[in-house]
Amino acid sequence: MVMKCCVRLIILFTLVVSQLSLADRLKDIASVAGVRENQLFGYGLVIGLNGTGDNTDFTNQSFLSMLNQFGINLPAGTDADSDNVAAVSLTATLPPFSKPGQQIDVTVSSLGNASSLRGGTLLLSALKGADGEVYAIAQGNLVVGGLGAQGADGSRLSINIPTVGRIPNGASVEKVVPSSFNRGDTLTFNLNRPDFTTAKQVADKINGLLGPGVATSLDATSIRVTAPRDPSQRVTFLSILENLDVQLGEERAKIVINSRTGTIIIGQHVKVSPAAVTHGSLTVTIKENPEIGQPNALAGGETILAPRSEITVDEDSGHMFVFDPGASLNDIVRAVNQVGAAPGDVMAILEGLKQAGAINADLVVI
Repeated sequence: MVMKCCVRLIILFTLVVSQLSLADRLKDIASVAGVRENQLFGYGLVIGLNGTGDNTDFTNQSFLSMLNQFGINLPAGTDADSDNVAAVSLTATLPPFSKPGQQIDVTVSSLGNASSLRGGTLLLSALKGADGEVYAIAQGNLVVGGLGAQGADGSRLSINIPTVGRIPNGASVEKVVPSSFNRGDTLTFNLNRPDFTTAKQVADKINGLLGPGVATSLDATSIRVTAPRDPSQRVTFLSILENLDVQLGEERAKIVINSRTGTIIIGQHVKVSPAAVTHGSLTVTIKENPEIGQPNALAGGETILAPRSEITVDEDSGHMFVFDPGASLNDIVRAVNQVGAAPGDVMAILEGLKQAGAINADLVVI
């Protein structure tokens, strides 16, 4: 019963995996330097809203500026006062090697006090990169998953977020992002998780296939590989390399604690030095029982209220368990289950072991 209760309270993920199962394709554990996505950002107007737009000054100014582009010049100080228009921000991700004419998705988010973007249409808007250059043009009808409604008495109902929408394939790429993929005589693989052992394994695997000296480990993250200059040959060369199975280096001993959910994850190779841990609970109860002091009938005086405190201490029978030298992950889990500690108590135990220098793992609290 104790073990079932503890299992419901704590999740202990055991990462004991055989060496053979740690082999992954190079494309799954590393990326090629210079081959990356680029973030785009823009500003635009959404029209066609059914009275759910905003009435901010910058929306009014943008709307008048748009009309001026079509030759409609309104007097200075004119207030468009249109509830069917909303100012929005545009975000998109430009995949690597995107070419002009290809299409990408766009996310549209309200900037003002619009209550909903449902049914709106984005007008032609530019999407710029971090360098200020225009890389895509966006326009189209929004797909909004949220829903909002308001009653005459001011009551509101909102489902999801109606002020954010998407335009699938709503932007057309207009400019190519320069890439260093076809430059130089080398390619560099960057590991997603830096590890000296994995970097060496990658270099050894490539050299075992193509010959010594082709790949060199630069540090715990980067492996430089000599590659052909011709673009077509380089693509074939990279296709062969990224499908190589590489032996991963084992992760450092680590314990991750989520203080909000009570989840505890204990990694492989976590061991403790000889240590004794006591687990118990102490309950202190304070009761106030005031006493009334009444003077004699013939004596002069006043009735007084004398405070009287009663303090009791109730200490449950504690549990103690001892870790032998080099105790493993299984030993820790077995001891915790036998004690039946709650997640908060287990966190305190692990933190105490770490402070005492009796645990060889990194303790990460998130």
